[in-house]
Amino acid sequence: MKTKEDDLLVYDEDEAVKYILDFIPAESKERIDNDKIEYVLDVVYDFYDENGLIDEDSTEEASIDEEDMFKFILKCSKKDKMMLSEDDIQLILDGEYEYGKSLGIYTEEEQKQ
Repeated sequence: MKTKEDDLLVYDEDEAVKYILDFIPAESKERIDNDKIEYVLDVVYDFYDENGLIDEDSTEEASIDEEDMFKFILKCSKKDKMMLSEDDIQLILDGEYEYGKSLGIYTEEEQKQ
C-alpha cells in the first residue's frame, strides 16, 4: 500500500522539467529551454547539498532561505554564462514549486518569500 511518504519520493527531474516548461508563459519559452531548467534544478540540488539540507535518511522538513538560494543560483548562472535573467530564474523556481505542490512535497501553508 502506498503512503504519503512514498509520494514524496516520486520527484522525477524529467517530469519536473516538462511541468516547468508547461508552467512558464509562451513568451518566456524563447529564452528558457530544457537545458536551462535542468541547470537551475541541478544548482538548487547543489545549494541543498552544500548547506546540509539533503538527508535521505530523514523525513524532517528543512528550512530553506529562498533569498540565499536565489542569490546562489544567480551567481552560478553568471559564472557559468547561462544567460538567465533574474526573472527567468524566478519563473523556473516558481514552476518547480508548483511541481512540488502537485506531488505534495510543498503545501499552501509554506509561504514563498
